[in-house]
Amino acid sequence: GRFGDDALLDDGARWGFTATAATSGTLLTLSRSDFAALTSSAPSLRAHVQAFTSRSVPRQTRHGEAEIAMSAGHVGEAKLPGAFVDYEAHPREYELSVAQTVLRVHTRVADLYNGPMNQTEEQLRLTVEALRERQEHELINNREFGLLHNAAFKQRIQPHSGAPTPDDLDDLLCRRRGTKFFLAHPRTIAAIGWGFNAYGVYPDNVDLGGQQVPAWRGVPILPCNKIPITEDNTSSILAMRTGEDNQGVIGLHQTGLPEEYEPGLSVRFMGMSEQAIISYLVTAYYSAAVLLPDALGVLENVQIGRRRD
Repeated sequence: GRFGDDALLDDGARWGFTATAATSGTLLTLSRSDFAALTSSAPSLRAHVQAFTSRSVPRQTRHGEAEIAMSAGHVGEAKLPGAFVDYEAHPREYELSVAQTVLRVHTRVADLYNGPMNQTEEQLRLTVEALRERQEHELINNREFGLLHNAAFKQRIQPHSGAPTPDDLDDLLCRRRGTKFFLAHPRTIAAIGWGFNAYGVYPDNVDLGGQQVPAWRGVPILPCNKIPITEDNTSSILAMRTGEDNQGVIGLHQTGLPEEYEPGLSVRFMGMSEQAIISYLVTAYYSAAVLLPDALGVLENVQIGRRRD
């Protein structure tokens, strides 16, 4: 909701009420001075505000009753049939993020074993795993494209009582069609179990790739230790629809990389030093996009335990 906008147009306006938030949330404010500076720098906006103000000012009729002057088209003008589809005149462009590291292997180690999995390949595998861990962290927490920061405002909800309950997950689930999975920190998943037990229920189990994972209403609850936990022991639960065909959340990576080792990841030989150390530059390109606002939702400020001093 919004309130107080009339104070931006009336210098003598006074607050006639007090607003108090019942739960945690995000408050966006606009001061009168900032609004005046904005309208001063944008003539088209200033003209629009003035036109709106002139239409909204009450005037007295001959009977002494106040009415609002309206100037929206001709009287009796017929509504046009059909529907119009909203579109972005300037759609968002996603820039791929880059993570790099240099793998250095001494020739003595590289030649230690030349079987199906030599030491160079093993070191490279560990390096790629570490790089993918960093990539996962960025996909969740990056300020530009991370999922926690790219959920639409209307897709952010608060728990009813702090700890996660079945009602909370239902609220999160009902805001999108075809939710693929929930994503939560392992400690949050444990808190979901405790919260559900208080209602005499427990999450179901579903088969996912041959493993049994907890689920709610058939939607898997997957662990992700990259979702942060605050000092007050609160965290977030993500719910998402995935896939380009479903207009969901998709991962982005660079295609056609030279010396591509995995999708979106390349390994380039940099040469060997005089100390017989072989160097490889390992580079990963990645980002994430939310194709429709309802593809991603967040249950914020979930209480997962008491603060430990």
